[in-house]
Amino acid sequence: MEIQKLQRAIIDGLEDVKAQDIKVFNTTHLTSLFDRVVVASGTSNRQTKALANSVREKVKEAGGDIVSTEGEEIGEWVLVDCGDAVVHILQPALRQYYNLEEVWGDKPVRVKLQTPNMFGGARVTADEDEEEEDDAPAVKRPARKTSRSKH
Repeated sequence: MEIQKLQRAIIDGLEDVKAQDIKVFNTTHLTSLFDRVVVASGTSNRQTKALANSVREKVKEAGGDIVSTEGEEIGEWVLVDCGDAVVHILQPALRQYYNLEEVWGDKPVRVKLQTPNMFGGARVTADEDEEEEDDAPAVKRPARKTSRSKH
């Protein structure tokens, strides 16, 4: 499965259950075991378990395989191994303590905000072609032209 397709399935699964602070990192220069690390937060044990389940379902629907899942019994930190991508779903206190972004995050994959969902939040999808630092300047869209009628 192409990494962009896998990445998109993972992010869609996380967004479907309202994951918070989704980060995607390119790890090809750090390890040959996987190409991406995805880190996201869930607010409770129940949500982290639901996020992991949603990721598994979306990846399988997209034609990918799940190698294994760890940590679902407790639900504070759930890891979903999707082969070329590893997903870490943590509660905020554990995420802050272990700071996985420091370990894997030297090459973030830029994520774009897409159209708002029905709850007013923005859907996030990983950019398929470019990899840039998170603090890269946002691309400005040109102003929309409107026709004015003469009175």
